[in-house]
Amino acid sequence: MYDSVYSEFKASCRRSVEECLKGLDLADEVEEISLAEPPSREFGELSTSVCFDLAKRVGDNPLRLAEKILEHMEFPSELIKNAEVAGNGYINFRLNFEKASRLILAQVIRGGSSYGFVKTSEPRRIIVEHTSVNPVHPIHIGQARNPILGDAIARLLKRRGHMVKSHYYIDDMGRQSAILAYGYKLLGEPPIMGKPDHFLGRVYSVTSCLIEVESLKRRIRRLTELGEEYYEDVRRLRDELDDWVRAAAELRDKYPEIFDALSKAIIDRDDPESEVSRLIKEYDDGEGDARRLIRKVSGLCLEGFKATLRRLDICFDSWDWESDLVWSGMVKTLLEKLKSSRYVRWGDGTIELDVESIIEDLDLRDKLKLREAHHLPSLTLIRSDGTTLYTTRDIAYSLYKFEGADRVINVIGAEQSLAQLQLKAALYALGEHEKAENLIHFSFGLVEMPGRRMSSRRGRIITLDEVLDEALARAYEEVRRRDKISSDEEVREIAGRIGLASVKYALISVEPVRTVTFTWDRVLDFEKNSAPFINYAYTRALGILRKFRGEVPAEVEGEKLTHPLERKLLLQIAKFPEEFIEAADNLKPNAMANYANSLAESFHEYYEKVNVIGSREEALRVARAALVKSVAIVLGNSMEAIGIKLSERM
Repeated sequence: MYDSVYSEFKASCRRSVEECLKGLDLADEVEEISLAEPPSREFGELSTSVCFDLAKRVGDNPLRLAEKILEHMEFPSELIKNAEVAGNGYINFRLNFEKASRLILAQVIRGGSSYGFVKTSEPRRIIVEHTSVNPVHPIHIGQARNPILGDAIARLLKRRGHMVKSHYYIDDMGRQSAILAYGYKLLGEPPIMGKPDHFLGRVYSVTSCLIEVESLKRRIRRLTELGEEYYEDVRRLRDELDDWVRAAAELRDKYPEIFDALSKAIIDRDDPESEVSRLIKEYDDGEGDARRLIRKVSGLCLEGFKATLRRLDICFDSWDWESDLVWSGMVKTLLEKLKSSRYVRWGDGTIELDVESIIEDLDLRDKLKLREAHHLPSLTLIRSDGTTLYTTRDIAYSLYKFEGADRVINVIGAEQSLAQLQLKAALYALGEHEKAENLIHFSFGLVEMPGRRMSSRRGRIITLDEVLDEALARAYEEVRRRDKISSDEEVREIAGRIGLASVKYALISVEPVRTVTFTWDRVLDFEKNSAPFINYAYTRALGILRKFRGEVPAEVEGEKLTHPLERKLLLQIAKFPEEFIEAADNLKPNAMANYANSLAESFHEYYEKVNVIGSREEALRVARAALVKSVAIVLGNSMEAIGIKLSERM
């Protein structure tokens, strides 16, 4: 049973070569018969370079071998029209469109919204941990790639037949959470004004900025008193202070009431830094008012996150508190296990894990893809004040996730690559080799908006909510300009879907390792490589089908579709199952987005150059309608697979 007409064609081409090699007693000389698309469709639909590898092994000429193989070749399927020798030893295969077209269209139309979503023969329990933004300020555009990529990966894997759960790791143990709680308490724990994550983000930025200003002033005074030998240090700190004072001025202009109240309160404190450190320690121990206070502000912030994520149709199966790992004793148990290994080092009150020794002793350099010259620093497990670090807790969290999963995918930015490598090394040191090998760090690059540098501590961020609002407003203007007939309510509904799709597509379509440069000209470009561009192709297809008058049958005379653009479209939709498998198995949501864009490009060209349903020949008219319906199905499926819903109207 084949996944698609295209996969059957591919298998038939491979089998025809295999049978020839057996007949020529050459089968043992070939490890694999690879097939690829030729550089141009004029050379056929598939090509093999097997004769080049074979020539090296048997000491013959590739061209002569190709001609010999072709002489003995028989086709095991009617899907192969013919084969021919090309270049100096390639064998090219042509698809029999007269036979395949009918089968492709029937398969797509009958499959409908399920077409292309091939189930794996080995379903696994998979946890995808993503987003996990610290609950101290709103999700901003620089962080938006995480939830959108994470959700796309989870959706692809579910469609592939895996049992997938999405987890959010609530990082409430660090200094940021303590700073927010400290500022909120100094304000008297006021009622939330507006969206909770936005309000608390203001409190966090102002508190962080004011504490930094006071801390720098103290350090400058102390070094100045020590003498002129610290002149350079003082100069550097003064430059840093100037930057923070500018940030403070900006924050005061934006949030005068919060700023003035916190400024007065912090200036009156003897040592805000020590008070924050005390909060961190108390929360780590689960003691005092810190437990109530930090949980309160974190929970309020999460309410805001959930509202933002609902706009994007992103949800989670589990919200996991970092503090629960510590208070439940999981982190303590982990530390005891690590202490019993030979890789722990003590010094100055700290406890460290010798990561480099783990890598060398267990020969992990290849497994972790590390160059010989790449040496990893030791991992501090416990600070001198007795508190644990983020990565220490993350090791415990990884073990917790594996209690319910065979594979764990951490969707975390590239800046966390070192911590993720240290985490893996720790799992190996614990003897958890299988878990280490099934822990995947899905790394991704930054999101940049030209002319804007973001810093949450300085309050210089563009929130994801602001970006979504702007996307909807811009989409509304564009849709209203194009559509003079629909009601305002209808236009807003269409614009809402297009706006959200535009932001998602912009963050998914770029290869994960690359930085995304977010510009509105690109995000809402109706002419190329964008969600509106793809949606326009989808809408055009549905518009044609509305004019068709009648139900489009699954069984049509596909052989009537002889135009080169029709055959190009047929081949593209036939390949969708393979494209989906590639995207899901290799965690490449961008590949799915780019496939949809390529299909949209082909359909737009077809729409412009061919009178799609204006033919007087009924069989051709019906076949073309079936092709258009198939394109609409595949466009919808490919975008839905990565969490993007297309609008039926634009």
